[in-house]
Amino acid sequence: MEFPKALTCVLFTVVLCAGDAQYSVPDSVLNCCEGDVLFLLDSSGSVASYEFFRMVDFLKDLLLPFSLGPDQVRVGLLQVGTEPHLEFGFDTYSSQDRLQEALERTKQLKGDTNTVDALLMATNQVLKQGIPGGARPDLPRVLVWLTDGVDPGEVQEPMARLREEGVAVLVVSTGHGNYQVLREAVSPPAEEHLFFVDIDDISIISEDLRNAIIEIIRAERLQVRSVTTTTAQLEWRPVLAGTGYYDIQFGPIRTGQTGGTGGPGTSPGTGLGPFQKITRPGDASSAQLIGLRPDTTYRVTLTPKANLEFLNSLHTTFTTQPVNPQPQVQILSTVTISDSTTNSVRVSWGPLLPHLVQEYQLEYSALPTGPLQIVSVSNRQNSTVLTDLQPDTQYLVTVSAKQSSGKERAMSVKVCTQEVLPALSDLQLTTVGNESVQLRWKGSYDGLRGYWVTWEQGHTQRSTLYLPPNRLSTTLNHVPSRARVCVSPVYRTARGEGLCCTA
Repeated sequence: MEFPKALTCVLFTVVLCAGDAQYSVPDSVLNCCEGDVLFLLDSSGSVASYEFFRMVDFLKDLLLPFSLGPDQVRVGLLQVGTEPHLEFGFDTYSSQDRLQEALERTKQLKGDTNTVDALLMATNQVLKQGIPGGARPDLPRVLVWLTDGVDPGEVQEPMARLREEGVAVLVVSTGHGNYQVLREAVSPPAEEHLFFVDIDDISIISEDLRNAIIEIIRAERLQVRSVTTTTAQLEWRPVLAGTGYYDIQFGPIRTGQTGGTGGPGTSPGTGLGPFQKITRPGDASSAQLIGLRPDTTYRVTLTPKANLEFLNSLHTTFTTQPVNPQPQVQILSTVTISDSTTNSVRVSWGPLLPHLVQEYQLEYSALPTGPLQIVSVSNRQNSTVLTDLQPDTQYLVTVSAKQSSGKERAMSVKVCTQEVLPALSDLQLTTVGNESVQLRWKGSYDGLRGYWVTWEQGHTQRSTLYLPPNRLSTTLNHVPSRARVCVSPVYRTARGEGLCCTA
């Protein structure tokens, strides 16, 4: 009789452990990172329904520890099927509860494995920086591709383009895919960014994959905010988890005013004045810097001090405000489009500031997934004409002003090229009665919506008639002698050039 009781205890213990594991969030991951992570999920028909749901559960567990938000980690999900489907973008979810619910609702697309089109969408829209809904500038971007490895297509070129643009690529394969293709797809080192695992054992790579992502998007940068003439607020990501302390040293390295000669305790190698040293406890994430000079550039060094491990020092520089600050110059404030034709548009921008801007760069691609084109323009030019465009097509155009200091400002606009409007050819008019005429013409053009016929009925009255695109003739009655009769082709956006005859 004792055996069933022992069995009950064992089963109860297992249930408790599983429950604890489900809601366990590693403290080291909370508030650790800042970056945009896009998951490319194989949702095609080659993936069994069981495998798809296992992948989704794996994503829920993988992402649970991360802190989400506009100043932390943002997550997007792009599904691969016959047509790519953006399940949700980077701006959609900023809390774990809503993200977990969205993943729970994710449905499989089935269809073909069209990975190439999905990668093009990721490159031109989701992971592109400086456009609405795209990735954030100056922050790390990561693409994690989950695939069964079956017939991924010609992914080498789009993957290489992503890596060239600074996107870190990681791959998880649950099938028997081409190792060489997948190895070439990932960012180095391949041994840390390429995972082969059976779908039933996929949970065993959660920690390794999470750590690989953290290494890429870990936020170790110092940020300086609320800078005045004599104070500044220093902020950083906490890395000591409440233990140890932070050592902060700061001093002037360049000034717009006449500096002293320096002496003992001056900033090393500057001779501009004494450096200061302050400390903050291990649970701190900010410090107020006071006693600063106006219009002076400072260098700050933050060193986390822990008993058992060595942590890298972080450095940054900032410049205090002058006593009478000059108005900020807007490097790029307007982008306008003009002179749109069927295959070209003129892009103009302003203001023109050649003393501050090194060059202008224009990036443009047809929406939604056209190839990206790049044009560089002189810093003394405030407009250029983009040529060889497709007619009746919407483009996304991004103008970037690259400053000599290394900073960059970008603005994006959408533009449509004009529709091709072929003219009418060979209009013939034949009299068939006292006041009746028959019209015949040649047509059948691409994009044709119909024909617009106009003719005079008396000195002041004008009549009109709309005909469908398959009609190439009509008879008009009560047409006075010497009346002018015209036929024009009608397209989606406008009328084409027509022809006229006199009755």
